[in-house]
Amino acid sequence: MTSSTTQTRVRFAPSPTGKLHVGNVRTALMNVLHARKSGGTFILRIDDTDTTRGSAELEQGLKDDLSWLGLHWQETFNQSDRFKLYDEAAEKLKDMGLLYPAYDTSEELDRQRKLQAVKGKPPIYDRRALELTDAQKAAYEAEGRQPHWRFKLSGQSVSWTDMVRGEQSIETSSISDPVLIRGDGTYLYTLPSVFDDIESGITHVIRGEDHVTNSGAQIEIFRALQGDMGGGTEPRFAHTPLLVDKDGGKLSKRLDSLSMRQLREDGYEPMAILSLLAKIGTSDPVEERFTLKQLVEEFSFDKIGRAPARFDDDELRGLNAKILHETPYAQVKDRLDALGVAGGEAFWLAIRDNIDVVDDAAGWNTILFAPMAGLIDADDKTFCDTAAELLSDETDWSGLIKTLKAHTDRKGKGLFMPLRKALTGRNHGPEMGPLLSLMGPERARARLRGETA
Repeated sequence: MTSSTTQTRVRFAPSPTGKLHVGNVRTALMNVLHARKSGGTFILRIDDTDTTRGSAELEQGLKDDLSWLGLHWQETFNQSDRFKLYDEAAEKLKDMGLLYPAYDTSEELDRQRKLQAVKGKPPIYDRRALELTDAQKAAYEAEGRQPHWRFKLSGQSVSWTDMVRGEQSIETSSISDPVLIRGDGTYLYTLPSVFDDIESGITHVIRGEDHVTNSGAQIEIFRALQGDMGGGTEPRFAHTPLLVDKDGGKLSKRLDSLSMRQLREDGYEPMAILSLLAKIGTSDPVEERFTLKQLVEEFSFDKIGRAPARFDDDELRGLNAKILHETPYAQVKDRLDALGVAGGEAFWLAIRDNIDVVDDAAGWNTILFAPMAGLIDADDKTFCDTAAELLSDETDWSGLIKTLKAHTDRKGKGLFMPLRKALTGRNHGPEMGPLLSLMGPERARARLRGETA
């Protein structure tokens, strides 16, 4: 299949060299949303050409994280299975005079950049390798130097209409000819990526704005390879703003804490993460969504702004809490059972409005069912004793309040707060009616008397 197809085909291409974090997920999510909105295909491409750094365990971790989030792919493949195809593509570029060997060492390139800086020139490669004679090349190789291979850019302007950034233009004369193959023969990202995009029929490349400059060079490689591969025009591009923290700083130092594995262990719900990542940096308000379908229906590149998208942990936690407040018991039963939480559905419905993550339920389980003595101020001792005497076996909170009003002169906070503190040890929390019913009359009376129960 080639990119001439009319069906939308997008790809997410992680390298199995680390954990999937929020920046990766936002890119994957944008691809999934666009594919589903247009009835297209989402492809998971594993960019594992660097076989020394990747691992099968990390690759499986990436797939597990995407599946947990509900970002399911329709096709997948590994670049490490396709080296022969990349070799053939490289040979064709060499035959076209567009891929040339360069023998410069890193030290020589560094000196070249410094010299250009002194002369006030941009630090781009000066193409001295194109002037090498066969004899000079042979001499370098006799020294033990192995060439790296650079793609010869046209030096002209490359333009495209970006789906996020609008009209874009890169002067390829202002950038270095990119290295496509290292001296040890291994491939950098660019050639395998462009080749696979053409062969996979990718119609839209959706990624972070840090790739904008790269796109100029990649479009020229697309055009060079497409004629030989029978492709049409290059894919459309959408470069989305990068994520920053709530203060505008880089997230790079927090990648471990913002990995999907860590967020999952911290108790965050998939839809809380997806809701935040789909809405920050857009014209839509950041609000909880309960299904991926809702995010698909609301998605549009026109809504994405140019400013960096601010990732706020507090905002994520708030969305998580709002989602849990509407989550039915059946969806969390297994996790509550794993926490050893008692009380079943009645307990969940009683406390879900007062938790941020499911694990918080364990704390309320302890408050309701573990032996403890409530907090009773000296001034409230007689009042709480009276409440213990008047509490019926039906543990009717409304009835208890009504009876206490008739037997005491208390009202408002002076009536409610001492009871809540005596029964739960907290000043705030869920509605007391359901809690009192779950607690039962014997435990409630004991706590109102200041006894451990």
